[in-house]
Order: sequence, then structure tokens, then C-alpha cells
Amino acid sequence: MQCPFHIGRRELLGRASMGFGALAFSALFGQRAFGRQGPDGPALHHAPRAKRVIFLYMDGGPSQVDTFDPKPRLTAEHGQPFGMAMEATQFDNNGNTLASPWEFRRYGESGLEVSDLFRNVGAHADKLCVVRSMTSPFSEHTNANYFLHTGLGLSGRPSMGAWVTYGLGSESENLPGYVVLDGGLTPPGGQQCFGSGFLPATFEGSVMRPGPEPVANVRPLERADEVQRRKLDLLARLDEGFNARTGRADAVESAIANCELAFRMQAAVPELADLSGESAATRALYGLDDEFEPTRTYASQCLLARRLVERGVRFVELTCPAIGGCDRWDQHSDLKQAHEKNARAVDRPIAGLLADLESRGLLADTLVVFAGEFGRTPFAQGTDGRDHNPFGFSIWLAGGGVRGGSVVGATDDFGYKAVERPLEIYDLHATMLHLLGVDHTRLTVNFGGREMRLTDVHGHVVPELLA
Repeated sequence: MQCPFHIGRRELLGRASMGFGALAFSALFGQRAFGRQGPDGPALHHAPRAKRVIFLYMDGGPSQVDTFDPKPRLTAEHGQPFGMAMEATQFDNNGNTLASPWEFRRYGESGLEVSDLFRNVGAHADKLCVVRSMTSPFSEHTNANYFLHTGLGLSGRPSMGAWVTYGLGSESENLPGYVVLDGGLTPPGGQQCFGSGFLPATFEGSVMRPGPEPVANVRPLERADEVQRRKLDLLARLDEGFNARTGRADAVESAIANCELAFRMQAAVPELADLSGESAATRALYGLDDEFEPTRTYASQCLLARRLVERGVRFVELTCPAIGGCDRWDQHSDLKQAHEKNARAVDRPIAGLLADLESRGLLADTLVVFAGEFGRTPFAQGTDGRDHNPFGFSIWLAGGGVRGGSVVGATDDFGYKAVERPLEIYDLHATMLHLLGVDHTRLTVNFGGREMRLTDVHGHVVPELLA
């Protein structure tokens, strides 16, 4: 005989023994994280090297052979038919071998080679661990972005920022644990790149924008705090009554938590966004007064990122600024002019961020990651562009237990495919979690009948990245 009604697990807890079972869930929700907890915060799997992450997302795919992977053979064979078989790419207008328009120089004691696009970042070469053998299974922006951010090439999975805050929580009471600083460009794939997927909705990335009001509608409508407090208390009582009748729901719980956080943010966000107290030296360091507007925009983002991690935010992602006449880092044509504009926008602010974090003693336990969703081809698209290349591209990491002044992996002589120590995005995610003190195989949540994790059933920690 079929049961005439269905009671969910949460509803059963809410009703059983006059709701006593729901107390366990309430206590769990009130913790800073759903992961393993100790008396002083998250009970980590091992000693962490990093406490927080700043992810510098380079939208569109910077060219590895024009930034951090010098290839003299491209110069020697410039304009000649390309010397390797070409893989199928998104477009068909493939041309000849294309040399980099920029020179590479050696920086620091490590002698790390960086192109003239990143002279300011190059000055911090001894802090960087450059991975020259990153790969991706996707050559299209949207799927590659989902994969980079969530570990799956389709929408719907939790982002890495959501996983980090789910496992570790936040050290800030008054700001979200996971913040996305929107410079003007939303990644292909949209907001789901920052989503919480099947994790509780409170772990979704909170989007902020540079300027005096980085969060829309955070200011109270009421003139007095006590009036707003009474309204929030009333909402909480109404929601609790709803939960008592229907069982606790993540959407309702998240709404309660978000209302309370928004109330606390009303005092925290204006202070966070007020850069007037920063010194003239700091403004110059980041490029806040640069004549190029996109540089000023990204400088504000980088400075906000430093201020956020100082205040205990666990994961901060920066998106790229919009630049007129330039399509992200996605240069299918006009490579020289557009890559120069993109680099001009971010080079000085990123260098300023690294220097500022170090001077404040924050770089040692802040992991900084610079990555796009893929790279570019070493042969031309048309005559002056480069197509998408997921077969071998460069990213870099700094701070937070990373081996500075080093290179991991290599591409072939053309910079087309990874041939030495090829790595996957799964390996990047596994290593990031490892540096945060988390075993990527043990940070799981049961969903759809199996234990899910950021790295799915893949990924290995890369020891060459570790100091």
C-alpha cells in the first residue's frame, strides 16, 4: 500500500518530539562552515600554508607564448607554415606561425622569463610559480569557464569559492566569506560561475563593484537601526513559523542568514569601500590615479581585495575591467593592440597587490592565483590574431606556501601542447585546497546518491608547486 503522504528528512526532524530533532540542524547552520569544526575554527585535515585565496581571473584566455612561456622557435619561423599538425579549433581561419610581438626578459634571482606585457609583475618573479603545462578539455569559453570555476564543463556545480567557504567558513562576521569583485565583465557562463550549486545558498559568491557603493541596496530604508532590527526579528519569527509547519528549507534558512548578514554589512561595507584613508604611496603603488581608466578600475579591485582579506574574507575573485574596442583577452585579431590594453589594465595593480600583501605580512598565508580558462594558438588566426588553445597554457600562483621563482611543466617548442608535466584544472583545485589545509578527496557532500567533491573523482596535489 502506497503511503498517502511524504515527509522529508528535514520535516521529520522539525516535527519529531516537538521539533527537538531540528535543534541539531539549527546548531549546524549557525556554524561558520558546514565542514569539520574544532573549538577554534575549522578542523583541518593538515596544517595549512594559506588561509585565504585571491583569484585573478583573466577573462578570455591570455596567450601563453606572449606572457609567461617564451618560444624562440616562433621568432625563427615567423610567417612560415606551422610545423605541427593543427588540432580542430573553434574557428577555421588558421594562418602561419606567429611570433610574439613582445620581448621576454629575465627577472629576479630566479631568472624567470616574463614578457614586456607584464614588466611590473615581472619585478615580482621570485614570488611566482608559473605553470606552463596547464590543460583543459574545452576550447569554448562558456564550458571552459564552468570547468575552471567549478570542475565541470556544465552549469550547476558549486564554484571553487563556494567549496572553500563551505569547508572553511569565513573569518569575518560582517562580510560574506566569498566575494566576487566585478570589474565590468561577467565571464561567459554568467553568475553560475560563482554559484553554490547543490551546496547551501549562503555559500554563493556575493558580487561587489568598485566605487562608493559596491553592494547595491545595502543601505537601510529605515532611518533608525532599531526599526530595521525589529523588522528583521519579525521576518525571522515568521520564517520560523513557516519552518515549523513545513520543515526547514535551505532557501528559507539562507534568506534568514542573508538578511542578517546584510544588516551587518550596512556598517562594514561603507568603511570597506572608503579608500580615502589609503596613503598617497599606496594609491601610486596600485595605480589608482593612472590615466588609463581600466587600470584605475582594476587598481580599485586589487586594493579592495587586500582590504577584504584583511577583514577575514576567505575567497575573493576579481573579474576583468571592460575596455573599449577590446574583447577581453580573446584576441582572434588585433593581438598586439588588444593584449597591450588588457595587460596595461592589470599589470600595475597586480604588482601593487603582491607588494602590498607582502609588506603587510599577508602574502605568506594568502594564495594568489592568476589564470584564464585556456590559452592561445602559436599560429595566427587570420594574420594578426590567435585562436583558443586548451592543449597547453600558462597560469601562475604566488604566496600561501607556493614555491616562488619556479616553473612547473613545459610546452613543445612552439608553445602549442603540454609535453612535460601536463596538469589539469582538477590538479589546480586539489593543490589550492591542499594549501588551505584541506584534503580534496575528503571535502565532500552527498548529492544525487553519491559523495560529490570539487575535483569529482580526479585531481592530484602537485608537489612541485609547494615551497
